[in-house]
Amino acid sequence: DVFEQPQHVGHKKIEFHISTEIPAVLQINSEKEEKNGKRVYLYASTEEINNTGFGRIFPAPSSNDKMETEEEDDEIPSEFISKKDLEKNRLSREEMEKFSVFKNYEPGDPNCRIYVKNLAKQVQEKDLKFIFGRYVDFQSEVERNMFDIRLMKEGRMKGQAFIGLPNEKAAAKALKEANGYVLFEKPMVVQFARSARPKQDANEGKRKK
Repeated sequence: DVFEQPQHVGHKKIEFHISTEIPAVLQINSEKEEKNGKRVYLYASTEEINNTGFGRIFPAPSSNDKMETEEEDDEIPSEFISKKDLEKNRLSREEMEKFSVFKNYEPGDPNCRIYVKNLAKQVQEKDLKFIFGRYVDFQSEVERNMFDIRLMKEGRMKGQAFIGLPNEKAAAKALKEANGYVLFEKPMVVQFARSARPKQDANEGKRKK
């Protein structure tokens, strides 16, 4: 009796191993079909669930693939605002018309610098970096160096900012996606910054005098 009991326990352990380990399941498919008809359907259903949720063979890599595709759609690191959040908190054209700050809105002439106004008092440079940093490739030293934020906190220019982006394409995308974004309950007005040429001309005039 003493020797027979451990033998029964041993058989039970084998059954448990078969139910949990996938390689064992695959190897003993033919035995299952003969002995455990019901269990075949159970394993099939769990495998089908795994297939739909993660992948056909390897669950972990396929879930990583999904994450990569999501990042490719947005193409920005998580430390910056997502496109979805930008769209959620951005005013529609109809809503913009109700605000006086958008009454005579014009985007201006395209260039790599943008001008942002109607900023709330509590806005800091880190808030603007969180939004506009998504248009900069920080792995590129050139783009990283070109990214520049100048937030005006005093005087007449208070509540305004100038942001330098790597190129006109990035600036145009930033203007399109961020204009009307509500930051601290105030919608941002985003335009292309005026070029600095007139100032240079004025300096030249002074030198001539």
